[in-house]
Amino acid sequence: MLDTLKSLAALFLSYGLFLTANGLFTTLLGVRTAIEKFPTELTGVVMASYFCGLLLGARYAVRVVSIAGHIRSFALFASVMSITALVHVLVINPPAWMAARVVSGFCMAGLVMVTESWFNTRAPTAVRGRILSLYMGTTYLAGGLAQFLLPLADPSRFHLFSAVSIIFSLALVPVLVTRAPAPPPSEPAAVDMRELFHVSPVGVTGAFIAGLVNSSFYAMGPVYARNIGLDVTQISLFMAAGIFCGLLLQWPMGRLSDRVDRRLVIIAAGACTGIACIALIAAPVEFFALQCVLIGCYGSFAFTIYSLGCAHTNDQARPDRLVQTASGLLTAYGIGAVCGPLLSALTMGQLGAGGLFVTNAAAAACLVAFTAARIKRRAPVPGHRKEKFVPLPQTPTAKELYAAMRNTRDRDMARLVGGVRRH
Repeated sequence: MLDTLKSLAALFLSYGLFLTANGLFTTLLGVRTAIEKFPTELTGVVMASYFCGLLLGARYAVRVVSIAGHIRSFALFASVMSITALVHVLVINPPAWMAARVVSGFCMAGLVMVTESWFNTRAPTAVRGRILSLYMGTTYLAGGLAQFLLPLADPSRFHLFSAVSIIFSLALVPVLVTRAPAPPPSEPAAVDMRELFHVSPVGVTGAFIAGLVNSSFYAMGPVYARNIGLDVTQISLFMAAGIFCGLLLQWPMGRLSDRVDRRLVIIAAGACTGIACIALIAAPVEFFALQCVLIGCYGSFAFTIYSLGCAHTNDQARPDRLVQTASGLLTAYGIGAVCGPLLSALTMGQLGAGGLFVTNAAAAACLVAFTAARIKRRAPVPGHRKEKFVPLPQTPTAKELYAAMRNTRDRDMARLVGGVRRH
């Protein structure tokens, strides 16, 4: 384990820096759109553009990697990300910001793709579970700590955008000096979404809803916080509370789902997410501590939905289709992530700041109703057929490590990397 960590230390450091920069960038942009007085609906389009870029990158960034190789592609994606951060202060124009966000999403997908490919090829099967745990911890830790950088400068000026650019550039250094070999190329694995939905309607729906509510929070949460009167420091604490608490219930909810019908746990997670949304709508905005507690409760349950949906789907998927299954679930998540900011911004434009949680409460209610209906139509998966629960980070290309947990042969690892390149 120690030797593996040493070989992957540079990758973990680069990955953490990228997520820190991206986490700060996303929150900063939400605050800055409010400062620039963009209409809420237009803000939703700008923020959704990032997730469109992620979907495009998940599908097409592999072409860049195949031409330039992993290390040079990594440098290319990071450099472009650094540039896009500065574009937002050089050109304050919604169409320009939309284009920059699409490019950012594309590059971020490529960066995570390259990083995770290294993780997959360098982590032996015996320690892969522990590597995944560290990977997930890095995701939440970097995303949460990034929020505390927001109060260090005035969001209305250029300093924080420059800081984002610097961190993206710094993240290049560990990978450029690492001795870990780049992963070999392989053929992509095909995904049939209709087939996947037939295998697990609840799992695919859960992935879609998870993408919707999580992207709404990340993209429009800072706008909500500013619109209810929070200052920059309070916005950073509010966002950090939701992100950090996303780690709290991953294992307890997962272990519970190992023992009972996972769909019941998905219903519980969806119901609690909806209740937290309603509580946030009803809570007095002047009680900041209460807002932080409630958003922590929201994050605790909302961030488990994707992991639970994936676990339920893999209980029913064919063993030889796990890579395709993981890719399909991430596709469903990505589509939901594009819809989330658009729908929540539209609702916020009509109902005010609380419209964010009206949208997410409605989405959670749809998940609960759909899952309850499916329980009546299909028997639960027998306990002996259940895969052991694996919590997943809320990143749009985290499927590779998840699939790697269940593929111990070298040829399956090659197919795993190929699944990333296709989707």
